[in-house]
Amino acid sequence: MTGVSSERTEAVSAMIGRVREIEGRLGVTPAAIEAIKAELTALARQEHLFPAQHFPVKSGHGTVYRIAEDADHRFALYGSAGVPGKAQPPHNHTTWAVISGVRGEEYNVCYRRSDNGSVPGEGKLERTGDLAVKQGNAIGFLPDDFHTIEVKGTEPSLHLHLYGLSLERLPQRIFFGDSAGGAYTVFPAPPKIGPCLVTAPELKAMLRDGGELALLDLREEGTFAAAHLFHAVPLPLSRLEARAEALVPRKDTRIVLTDGGDGTLVRRAAERLARLGYRDVSALDGGLEGWKAAGFEVFSGINVPSKAFGEFVEHHDGTPRIEATELKAMIDAGEKVVILDSRPFVEFRAMSIPGGLDCPGAELVRRAFDAAPSPDTTIVVNCAGRTRSIIGAQSLINAGLPNKVVALKNGTMGWELAGFQVAKGVTARAPEPSPAGRAKAEAAIAAVTKRYGIRRIDAATLARFQAETGRSLYLLDVRLPEAYAAGHLPGSRSAPGGQLVQATDQYVGTRNARLVLVDEDGIAASMTAHWLLQAGWEEVYVLTGVFGPGAVLETGPDLPRPSIALPDIRAIEIGELASEIGLGGVAVLDFDTSIRYRKGHIPGAWWVNRARLATALAKLPATRLIAVAAPEEALARLAAGEVAEQTGATVVMVKGGTLSWIQDGRPVEKGHTRMLDEADDVWLRPYDHEADQQRHMQAYLDWEVGLVEQLERDGDAGFKRFG
Repeated sequence: MTGVSSERTEAVSAMIGRVREIEGRLGVTPAAIEAIKAELTALARQEHLFPAQHFPVKSGHGTVYRIAEDADHRFALYGSAGVPGKAQPPHNHTTWAVISGVRGEEYNVCYRRSDNGSVPGEGKLERTGDLAVKQGNAIGFLPDDFHTIEVKGTEPSLHLHLYGLSLERLPQRIFFGDSAGGAYTVFPAPPKIGPCLVTAPELKAMLRDGGELALLDLREEGTFAAAHLFHAVPLPLSRLEARAEALVPRKDTRIVLTDGGDGTLVRRAAERLARLGYRDVSALDGGLEGWKAAGFEVFSGINVPSKAFGEFVEHHDGTPRIEATELKAMIDAGEKVVILDSRPFVEFRAMSIPGGLDCPGAELVRRAFDAAPSPDTTIVVNCAGRTRSIIGAQSLINAGLPNKVVALKNGTMGWELAGFQVAKGVTARAPEPSPAGRAKAEAAIAAVTKRYGIRRIDAATLARFQAETGRSLYLLDVRLPEAYAAGHLPGSRSAPGGQLVQATDQYVGTRNARLVLVDEDGIAASMTAHWLLQAGWEEVYVLTGVFGPGAVLETGPDLPRPSIALPDIRAIEIGELASEIGLGGVAVLDFDTSIRYRKGHIPGAWWVNRARLATALAKLPATRLIAVAAPEEALARLAAGEVAEQTGATVVMVKGGTLSWIQDGRPVEKGHTRMLDEADDVWLRPYDHEADQQRHMQAYLDWEVGLVEQLERDGDAGFKRFG
């Protein structure tokens, strides 16, 4: 099931395709307008595609909704919702326009200019006709035609307005204050054009209908973490173009946007998504506040579905655990114990349990047989908190290791709360598997594959999946990032298996999509697949036989590569930047996260959030040169282009961002020294707080445990139990 929004998108897309052909064949002519009128009238007759709750009048006498728009801003279709009294003065369009009625009556009076345009800012109008536009008829205009509109009758109206170019791209439109003409001025686009709406109960039903759905929350992570919908995927407006296409790869995906409730972020995001080519975009009416008003559950924190799944697993599987004090006693007594830390290496190196070995989650089964070769060795799996400890320990149990396996209760946080010291800077890793260890791991995977019904596919099946345009496909490389960088399949994304289970919403933005996991031997992919199946993903596959001799691979890290053209901004090396700073009159704008800015930034740099750039730039002192530093080239180019457009200043971007400055051995400044905006871009983990960390640790752990009760109230987790 896909619902009315997707049915509307299909009908609109087909209609615009025919209109595009008409314009291409007939040009912008009266004959073309007549043919387009027939197409729009036929669409407007399908009133069920345009329910009133999707197009409410939100303020005053009318609201305009963006239904469709080509990525190049051509062929823009709007829904104009109005109540009796809504009116517009005589105006032109500077592009062709056609209007047809879905319901209600919109009275149009048509005019032509009768002057020769010799007097700047003035003109004369001559009435040429009128028409009450309602369902079953349409009116059309060439670029220089003028008309007025007025909603008549007693009921709210909805009319479809189709233009050759979007309203925001028509800066030469003019309007007259009087029907006879006189002085004229620029006619701006209607304010607050946003996407069609869905109500909270409708969204609740969409989450349960089995169709693909991307529910995207546009707020910054810190704000998002305070309260959000369970299945909402964070896609901050500040990073939208860089992340959207990886999170939602299919442009026809049913998308619902949400924000805090005022619609500002939704409107801006919908326009950017249209630029990227997305065609089925709606918004939750009232955003988060509308959801709460409907009586539905809201959650705090980040990666909530994955965190809640960890608690679900512990509750239902009875995952054994060990207290920090008991583990410390075992270590002190010299008992046979191996501690495997299931986090990525960068986290492990920051702090770990003394004596622990780094072994990221999806690597556990591959390496555990060699890390603990004796069956009488106890294996303790830990992370920083709970989820990866639980999932890691249960992975080894599900794989049938002969050892006693336990999760360290509350991970490194629990260790510190018990009064013990963590180790820092440790680089020890679990060993690569020996031939014997690998054979045991492969035998374990065979059993897991059979028990959980894991489906394996080959390259031919993958090609068939990739050709199916009606389904979203994620090709996820679950190996470690360094293995991905060394060589990966074209089109695949780096999603290390342990992190994919721990934070699925960072990699997959479309609910009910098709997931294909790949690695070199199927071990990590199979273990990851068995968890995703239990987490409620119906179509999960393991791709095999693709890394052999002759495989065509790409190299390099997984970086954002938006499909839109990025601004052409000059990149400067660190040496040149340092020289410019030495001359004075340079403002460095840092678009990295506020946490990384706090830890170290280019001296004198200002921290900025791209989502609120205009407000930040208004506070920036005058300068001769602005240098933009960002962690990714795509973000740097997007931000620098906007800075140049809004300031008119000379703008460059720092090649490699702040990291290059640090790697070059340059001095850094620490702290939130020059903040042009609120640091709400990240949610502070317990270890990110500069004071009272233990209180934050305990609050975090209590929050994780409390998710089980919230799941029962919400009812939409979709987690599964296997016998």
